[in-house]
Amino acid sequence: MNAQALSGGFAEAPLQSARAFRAVMEAMARPGTLHEVTGAAPPAPLSVAAGVVLLTLCDDTTPLHLAGACDTPALRDWVAFHIGAPLVPAPEAQFALGRWADLMPVNRFAIGQPDYPDRSATLIVEMPDLRAGGARLTGPGIRTEARLTLPGVAAHQANHARFPLGFDLILTGDSRLAALPRSTRVEAE
Repeated sequence: MNAQALSGGFAEAPLQSARAFRAVMEAMARPGTLHEVTGAAPPAPLSVAAGVVLLTLCDDTTPLHLAGACDTPALRDWVAFHIGAPLVPAPEAQFALGRWADLMPVNRFAIGQPDYPDRSATLIVEMPDLRAGGARLTGPGIRTEARLTLPGVAAHQANHARFPLGFDLILTGDSRLAALPRSTRVEAE
């Protein structure tokens, strides 16, 4: 394990994880809204926001899949030290982390079962440019509409069509996060 893996976690875990959890829940409740988070300093190429999400939502009982550029020895060591989450292949993951292209095809992730729709994966998508604007979002938690930069609009439309089954997304970039639950309708710009 390298020395970098030993740093970058929450300095004040109870306070910082509570704030981060609130930000993630607000993002899920109000799809398309952007939320600033702080407190993590994960190894590259991970953003602060993705590190905060992992520290907040994952633990040693949470199967995690690292995809593409996010599957590095430094990040594996950081996850092992700070979170302890078991690293698993995509079909077994409760959480998957990577850039959108690295998470393809998304149909390899769990979408739940008719009697247990909650047994689905949450994809943490690292975005090069996370901002308001772009695809039009409507549905629960959105008063009229929201706009958010999204990759793969067609995949999100197909995901919504399976509701109540489907995966949920947490989009991260720099120190910001947003969420796209499977209940959200997505239309291209």
